[in-house]
Amino acid sequence: MNDAPIKPPVIYAEWSELLDKLKNKENDAYVLAAMQSGTIVWQSGVAERFARKLIDTVNARMNLAADKFQKDMARANGHEGAIVQALLSLRKEFAFLYQAMDLPAIPENDRTQYCALVREQADTAQTSLEESAKQDRSGKMASIIRNHKINNF
Repeated sequence: MNDAPIKPPVIYAEWSELLDKLKNKENDAYVLAAMQSGTIVWQSGVAERFARKLIDTVNARMNLAADKFQKDMARANGHEGAIVQALLSLRKEFAFLYQAMDLPAIPENDRTQYCALVREQADTAQTSLEESAKQDRSGKMASIIRNHKINNF
């Protein structure tokens, strides 16, 4: 893994390479910094391919995050500290992916739509967690989930 700053992308091929790194969780901090500094000519053809690749990449990362969360929760075995860690880890990933969609290179209208995809996924997951926590009669799980919302970013 290369721990050096990455040149901001300008052409689609550079963006594609960078998005592959993002998908593979290679050097997230430098990848995000390069993405936020990158530019792209938003023209027909390029814009559609770029948007599809960006959305597919972020969706893949969200799916990985959901899988990791499920495993973390299974391992937590009711232990409050481990449950909180799992929730915070998922929130951190959603926040990171939101930033990955909120790129200055993308026109404002499109950027708003892309960010909404991440926000909606986080909101849906939070609602689902709150619903499933109702099964716990003690109310402890519901309290933990309310106090460590994954959509609070």
